[in-house]
Formats: sequence, structure tokens, C-alpha cells
Amino acid sequence: MNTTLVETSAVELRRLIGSRQLSPVELLDACITRIEALNPAINAICATDFTRARAAARQAESQVMRGEPLGPLHGLPMGIKDLQDTEGLLTTCGNVRLRGNVPAADNALVARLRAAGAIVTAKTNVPDMGAGANTRNPVWGATGNPFNPLLNAGGSSGGSAAALAADMLPLCTGSDTGGSLRIPAALCGVVGLRPSPGLVANDARPLGWSVISVLGPMGRNVADTALMFAASVGHDARDPLSYPVDAASLWPLKEIDLSTLRVGTTEDFGLCIVDPEIRRVFRQRIEAIRPLVASCEPVDLQLGDADRAFDILRAESFVAAFADTFRNAPETLGPNVRANVEMAAAITLADRAWAHLEQTRISRRFAKAFEQYDLILAPTTPVTPFPWTELYAGNIDGQAMRNYYHWLGLTYVVTLATNPALSLPCGSDEHGMPFGLQVIGRLRGDAQLMAAAQALEQAFASMPTLRRTRPNVDALRSARPELKSIVTHPPEIGGPEKSSGGMTAV
Repeated sequence: MNTTLVETSAVELRRLIGSRQLSPVELLDACITRIEALNPAINAICATDFTRARAAARQAESQVMRGEPLGPLHGLPMGIKDLQDTEGLLTTCGNVRLRGNVPAADNALVARLRAAGAIVTAKTNVPDMGAGANTRNPVWGATGNPFNPLLNAGGSSGGSAAALAADMLPLCTGSDTGGSLRIPAALCGVVGLRPSPGLVANDARPLGWSVISVLGPMGRNVADTALMFAASVGHDARDPLSYPVDAASLWPLKEIDLSTLRVGTTEDFGLCIVDPEIRRVFRQRIEAIRPLVASCEPVDLQLGDADRAFDILRAESFVAAFADTFRNAPETLGPNVRANVEMAAAITLADRAWAHLEQTRISRRFAKAFEQYDLILAPTTPVTPFPWTELYAGNIDGQAMRNYYHWLGLTYVVTLATNPALSLPCGSDEHGMPFGLQVIGRLRGDAQLMAAAQALEQAFASMPTLRRTRPNVDALRSARPELKSIVTHPPEIGGPEKSSGGMTAV
């Protein structure tokens, strides 16, 4: 296996491909070898499409040699989150009802990425129907954290984050409602961007005008994530929130002088429950950042009852997506999905109106704060990774969580505001696990947010306590926890349930 190659950034890989110094076939083969070597330890990859990916890589190589115009992602292998439809490749959403589902067409994002030259290589694991920040399901089993496979990789984009951290693939897709993209990025030590609504079209969102769920890119550094983001944006008539975007405004990233930035900080947004260890680590990070920027001070956002607002808006979206299944085949839905739908039964029209009003007020509070600050920094998660055998963090700092997603408050508060937010690797916590800094920007200021995040990342690179940490690959090669094996494309009759070995239910 070419270890140096799989660890090379996506931006550099694309440069090497474009200059005929690297064959897309060689790169894909190196990624497949890495997947086969390390995936048994962490179970980040579920269905694979190696045969068609190799054909696509050969075609990509021919296009390079013929001097044809190349897309921004030309020849780069990519992992697609298993909530996103992929033509001819299993899309199970980790749900027993969909364990044999092979879509006839790509969703809008996957189609756009293919058009940009990306090579769809594999699907990445998710919780059942994406509900929860712990990637485990009855179809594929659990995804372990690459830094310790017995611990949680986050979710719902946990398979994508773990695959990136282990250098299985240079780029992966994600999605985010309450933190599904940012939390696994933080727990696995990679970058995940929740964009402003409408930038990345989503033709599969049941509530077309809802702003709480977005699709977004994930990479191992900010530049890679920005490259993928620029290839992801644009209008799609099937998504009423989407609009035309000039990709040139997003890539290449502009240079930003950190010393000019005004930074607001918050440990808990005034309402989130956060473990004392995470508070200590966050304070240490802020003290290290303070000398680098123009100003750095606490911000009081006065967000009111954000927890209740998110409860209502989340329940509304789950009813839209799952009410029919809940009525006709409730046994096929996991406990997290059922909990959301059941919560909706007690919600009135007045509650919904209040929640939308509260969300508007929260958004305006953030907008007011960004008149004074260029960035707001917060922790991404309130706890260090916990064992994946625990469905969710039930207790933080001695306080019981109200439900399975209450512990995600640090990210879902920002979801309500709709501001773009990025989880940036920032050293390790007191347990030696990755620590993610949540970097929040102005609404529709995604380009400026990413440029500022890259400036922070570059500053962190010279600081041993702040730079991105990497998992012990040698330990992963020898680790063999009981995790479900890969199912290849095309599936056998009957789908993944015929897969041998490992865990059958979680």
C-alpha cells in the first residue's frame, strides 16, 4: 500500500492528477487497499462499488492523457454517506426496511460531484435513518472511532468522518440537522462544514422550505473541504431553497490575516450542558488563540428556550419524513426515529408557530452579534467520545439528558440560527481523543468562514498542542473488534443480511 499517497491532501492529489504525475487508477487502488486493511477495525465503509469505480478511474486517466477539460474533483475517490442515493449502489440508511434498496438514480449532490469528476467508491456508515450522533444500525453494525475502535465515532456522518481520519478516502459527503456533520468531524479529528441553507441543493428533503437540514462536505483539512464545497454548490429546481452560486467565490480560498479578526467565544451558549473537562480544554484553546487575533472576548447571545424550539422543529421534520412508515410498519424504525415521531403527537399548531418565532429571534440574535464579531468560537461536542455501545450520552456533568439528542445542544443551537459552522481539529482532549473547535461565521458568509478557519488551521500547525492529531494506523491494522463486514456491489439476492460474521444488531 502506498501510505504516502493515501495520506496526501485532496488538493495536492488533484494537482498531481491534472499534471499527469498521478494516475487516478493508482490513487483508487491505494484507497481500496487502505480500506481493505483498516476497515475491519472501525467499520466506516459499508457498501462498496470497486468494480465500477475502477472503470471510472480508467476513464478519468484516459481523459487526462487526451488533454480533455477536467472537473475540480477529477479522479478523486469519494465516500458517499449512506443516507444519500447512489445509482446502482446500495443505499440502506442503516434501516432494515431498506437493506436491499438499490436506487435507480443519484441524488442531486452525488450527481453534481460525479459531474465534477469525483469517483464514487463506497458508502459510509450511518445511524438507523440518520437519527442520532452514534453511528450504529441493525444492517451494518457500529462504526468505531479510529483513535479507539471501542468508542463512538459520532454521527450521523460517523462513517465519513472515520474513513477520512483513517485516510481511506480523500473526501466524503455529510449532512447535518442537529450536528450530524460537525460532531463526527470533531470526535474523529477531521473537518466538517455545515453550510448556509440553500448553497448545496438537496432534492431529497421532504420539507422543501425547512432550513434545519443541510448537506455538506467533509475533508481532512480546510482546503480539501473548501475544494469539495465549491464543487457541490449551485441551483437545483427541485430544491426551492437553492440558488445560483459562483464557485469561484468559494475556491481558491482567500488569504485572511488572523490579526484583524474579532472573535467572540462561548463555552455553552448560555444554556448547553458541557462536561467540565471540555470547558477546561476549550479555555486552554481560547488562551492560545487570543494572541493571534485582534480581539477575543466572551459573547452573551441570550438565546432563550432554544432546546424547546429545536424539539418542535425536529419533530416536525421527522413527521414529514416518517409518519407513513410509523403508521404502517413501525417495527422497521429504530428507537430514535420513533421517539421523534411520538414527540410530535403532543405538539400543537400554536407550538409550531412559537418555535418558528423563537428560531427567527435566535437567528436575529446571532446576526446582531456578527455586527461586532467576525467569528464565534465554541466547543463542538460537550463530552469526550463515549463507548459506541451506549446509544447516546445520557448524563453530562451530573445532569440527565431529556432525550437522545439533548447532548447535541452545542451544535443544534447553531442549526437554529442557520449560520454556517465548521468543526476544526484543535489538538486532543484530556483523554487523548480529538478535540473539535466549532467555528461559526455570518449567515451566507461561508467563504469568509472557511478562509478564517484555514488561517487558524495554519497557525495551529506550528503548535504541537493545537495541530490535528492522527490515529495510530498500525494499531488499527491489528485491531479486530466484532464489526460487520463489507458488502460489495452488486449485492447478493437478499442484500446485506447474507453478510457473514460480526454484529447483527445494536
